[in-house]
Formats: sequence, C-alpha cells, structure tokens
Amino acid sequence: MIQRQIYSLKAGNINRLKISDDNLTEPSKQEVQIKIHAIGLNFADVFAILGLYSATPPGVFIPGLEYAGEIVALGDDVTDYKVGDRVMGVTRFGAYATHINIDHRYIISLPQQWSYQEGASYLVQVLTAYYGLKNLGNLQSHHTVLIHSAAGGVGIWANRICKAVGAYTIGTVGSPSKVKTLQTENYDQYIIRNSKTFSKDLKSKLGHRSLDLIMECIGGKIMKIGFNQLGPMGRHIVYGSAHYGSPSDRPNYFKLIPKYLARPRIDPQNMIKQNKAVMAFNLIYLFDNVTIMHQLLQELQELQLGKPIIGHSTTFQQLPEAIRLFQAGNTIGKVVVNIE
Repeated sequence: MIQRQIYSLKAGNINRLKISDDNLTEPSKQEVQIKIHAIGLNFADVFAILGLYSATPPGVFIPGLEYAGEIVALGDDVTDYKVGDRVMGVTRFGAYATHINIDHRYIISLPQQWSYQEGASYLVQVLTAYYGLKNLGNLQSHHTVLIHSAAGGVGIWANRICKAVGAYTIGTVGSPSKVKTLQTENYDQYIIRNSKTFSKDLKSKLGHRSLDLIMECIGGKIMKIGFNQLGPMGRHIVYGSAHYGSPSDRPNYFKLIPKYLARPRIDPQNMIKQNKAVMAFNLIYLFDNVTIMHQLLQELQELQLGKPIIGHSTTFQQLPEAIRLFQAGNTIGKVVVNIE
C-alpha cells in the first residue's frame, strides 16, 4: 500500500476540489502502478468538474484523463514493461493524483526525447483529432477542413494531421493573440471567430473551395453556420461544445438553459437532400475499445507529427487555478500540471 495525494470533489463547483491523502493498494495482476510526474488538462475535465459531462461519475470522484510518469510497481501478469519505464497513459478519470494503478493496456512508452510534460500533452488530444478526421471524417488530400479552436491542443494536432495528408486548412480562434500560433503551424487560412460576421468571413476564406470537413467544438450559432456552408458529402465532426462553457466556478443555469433550448436543430431528412453528415463522438468510446485505440496510435506514430506544444504549466498545488485559466479560453496548446 502506498500513500498518495489526490484531488477529489463532488461535481458542480471548482471550489469543491480538495487535495487530500489516500491509500493506494498494490496493482492487480494486469495493472501497473505509476508515479505521476505531469497531468494534462482537457475540456472534458472542466465539464466533468462542473457536472456538465454525461460520463461524470456519481458522488465524489477524482477527475483527470491523462498523465505521464514512471512505473514503480508491476502486477504479476505484466511482462511488456519494467519498473522505471517512462510512460504516458489515459484513464477514465482518476489522473489528478500523485500515483495511479492502471491496466497496462492504457499506457504506452514515452518517446526517449520527450519530457513528462510533453507526454501528458499528447494522447487525449491527438486521438480526438485523428479519430475525428480519419475514422469519422474520411480525411482526403483534396479536402478543405475547418478547424475550430485552432490554437488549442486538438486544433494543433488536427492541422498537423491534415498537412500530413495534403489537405487545406482554415483555423478559427477567439482572439487575435492566437494568430501567430496558426501562422507558425502553417494553417492555410485563419478566422478570428465572431458570430456576427462568421458566415461572411468563412465564405471569404473558402473562396472557390467547397467545405468538406469541420472539426467542431464550439456549438451554437457557429455550428449552424458551418453546417450550412458544408459542400456536398461534407462531414461535420462534433467532439465538444465550448458554447456552454464560461469562466466561472460553477454552472450558471440561467445562461445555460437558453443556450441549450436554442441549440442547432438539424433535420436528418433534409440531410438526405443536402448530402451532408453530422457525426459526434466521445473519446471514452476509444477507452472502451482499446484495440482500436492502439491501432490509431500506431498510425499516428508513422505520421511523425512532432512534439506537443505546452502553452502553460503549473504545480499540483495550483491545479484549481490552472483549471480556471484553461476554461477561460486564453491558453494556447496544452495546459500541464507538474508533480514534483
């Protein structure tokens, strides 16, 4: 049994996050025990903490979906790894901790030249981008792809994946301060997102091109405009809805309910006539289908997409503040929490 520190809460308010000591048992036969060195933050974390994520566990739980660290103990049946190996992994909650027991199928070796911070910045966002673009979006070299939150972790990986196959990309961001990142990442076009001018801006950036694919994480009016602009056989891939987020410690249902009631209504019968598709997914699907996840990771390795971009890092003790920074939408790349 090992003593660890954890952040836990009952969903509904960031202020309920509390750090405490906890006992962790020895790993079971198929598990490894990992001393976590870095935690990666994701929007799913924020929505789970606020109680807005359908997969949020009931009662008190430990948030967190991804991490990187070193193996400190092995279950009896684990032969692929050894104590001291540097790894990165995903979990269905539980990563906001100094140590974790996890089935060995949900970790992979950390590349030798990567830091723990970079390892904690990879799996969730790159799998989201790749599964959405390839498996659902049928990404092709001649496609024009609209990528929302283009300077965030998923957006950066999505652009790199598109560039690896030769597709044309248009990125959207909420602030001019993020444009430099889009230029550095070689987006073909960019839009500073404004719901009042977005339709006109998108038409201008498309020019003569047909819009083939959208990586959607905004929702609301922006989502509806994008869907209307999709060309024949276009695919709208929905993996999030930042439209419902706000920089507050708890949900404001007086604002959320009108947004929910005004959400886009897309008629499947009209989609037949329009030759368009809307496809949505939750990354927990891959957690429940680990064979598919490893196949995707092998394909990603062959693409050689480079290292993650870490936009902000902080300490374990300051984790709640890091979440508030992340949910405000002012960060670039990945937000990482370091555990000394």
